[in-house]
Amino acid sequence: MNFGLIVIGDEILSGKRSDKHLPKVIELLAARGLSLSWARYVGDDPARITADLRDAFASGDVVFSCGGIGATPDDHTRQCAAAALSRPLVLHPEARELILQRVRQMAQEQGTPSDEDHPDTQRRLEMGRFPQGAQIVANPFNRIPGFSIGDVHFVPGFPVMAHPMIEALLDTRYAHLHRRNAWQERSVIVFGSMEATLTPLMEEVEAGFPGVKVFSLPSVDHPEWGRHIELGVKGDPDRVAAAYAALLAGLARHSVRLGPELVR
Repeated sequence: MNFGLIVIGDEILSGKRSDKHLPKVIELLAARGLSLSWARYVGDDPARITADLRDAFASGDVVFSCGGIGATPDDHTRQCAAAALSRPLVLHPEARELILQRVRQMAQEQGTPSDEDHPDTQRRLEMGRFPQGAQIVANPFNRIPGFSIGDVHFVPGFPVMAHPMIEALLDTRYAHLHRRNAWQERSVIVFGSMEATLTPLMEEVEAGFPGVKVFSLPSVDHPEWGRHIELGVKGDPDRVAAAYAALLAGLARHSVRLGPELVR
């Protein structure tokens, strides 16, 4: 299965906050031999959020959506998910109980009585209104849950909450997809050549080793190596070894100087 990420919030697009979700999701997936296929950023625009979520539901991918599931006027994700599926929003009974547990805990900490009918409590319960048929995603930080519909999972925008929730999903629901030690990258730093010159070699290696991807990462101002190309192959370790040997043999036919070799 492919994995996708949607990050929602004006604060990311305006630069008020830096996105921490993309690098962390890449890290969590890589630790399990998985990789991110795509990512989207979208502001607090209900029409755009609905369109992106409609694409996510139709993709068949595992998608993590971060942000916008609160109950303030700038939180639209729950409503947009319902619109994308043409389903009503309903108060999830388990979410209701988890939110009330949090309310009672906060009241105890503050030494005040807990009132389920208080307007503040009723507003908090809005965070438990999910599209009909949703499942709970547990939030170990403060009990306020996220939700899942199929393979699309909705978590808060706060990294301290979102990242453990995503990690738990990966280690439970998608544990069968883990491919530890089933992926490898091998590359070499190449000096004195251009991508256009090396493209025929890249095409030759990729054609000769199905399932292996060839990649080229040029740099013009690297602090250690200056202008260079990182040229390599990635995929199943058994296939990568042979493909990398073919890549090095091909580079020997060119007037290039090779630098360090890298294995990831």
